[in-house]
Amino acid sequence: MKPLHGKVALVAGGTRGAGRGIAVELGAAGAIVYVTGRTTRTQRSEYNRPETIEETVEQIQAAGGEGIAVRVDHLEPGQVQALIARIEKEQGRLDILVNDVWGAEYMAEWNVPVWEHSLEGGLRMLRLAVGTHIITSHYALPLLIRNKHGLVVEMTDGTAAYNDHNYRHSLFYDLAKTSVTRMARSLSHELLPYQCTAVALTPGWMRSEIMLDHYGVTEANWRDAAEKEPHFIISETPRYVGRAVAALAADPEAARWSGHSVSSGQLAQDYHFYDLDGSQPDCWRYVVEVQDAGKPADASGYR
Repeated sequence: MKPLHGKVALVAGGTRGAGRGIAVELGAAGAIVYVTGRTTRTQRSEYNRPETIEETVEQIQAAGGEGIAVRVDHLEPGQVQALIARIEKEQGRLDILVNDVWGAEYMAEWNVPVWEHSLEGGLRMLRLAVGTHIITSHYALPLLIRNKHGLVVEMTDGTAAYNDHNYRHSLFYDLAKTSVTRMARSLSHELLPYQCTAVALTPGWMRSEIMLDHYGVTEANWRDAAEKEPHFIISETPRYVGRAVAALAADPEAARWSGHSVSSGQLAQDYHFYDLDGSQPDCWRYVVEVQDAGKPADASGYR
């Protein structure tokens, strides 16, 4: 079954991680997926990572979907405007916008006060995390609101409930992630007259390419990372949050989530989907009740 057949999606920031997982699952569900990012097989971004937008499209195709890779720097308004013009010309519509642009993982200086943190790096982080989302929405939403039931997903890190009570150990990072959550709430008000929905969504502890490299493991042996970090047992694949987005996009009553902050684990319980291994990790409940509570790592009852 292809519940998103006939739908057009834009995953802004689909080179790796959550963006790649979302793009693959939207394609598998039948949507035509435009995948954007700055790293291609001929040009890398400042991240200097090997993953490319072309590889994401190949994974979409392997899942039985259709993907289109377009190199775009979402801090450049002209490039974003040209992208949306291309989607309008080629497809005539846009039904799903996923604002997943980030690209600032290596700019965060953890547990460093603002007066010691690199100002250049911190401000660059805010531009990448917040400015890109605003620029993309500015140009994409006029196309999206032409049809009812359009969906905007603002990707962030942490639920509103968790971030409201926990400092994320860098003023710039904390501000970046909480701003994106607030952006979804703001967009929900602006989209309401057009019967479109905006949601802030966070994965749990995601086994992205960067995270796997950090622990020196692969997806095949990821459990070995528990030797270094026992709580890694609650982690999930990027496809899990991808299935969350696909479920939202296929739900005719998705407006019930508009303006809300949700997690992959929360939506898995509601929509009854599972990660690739058949489990349902509920990371943010685990973080509060086990990890932050200082209890021994034990995912029983949380996946």
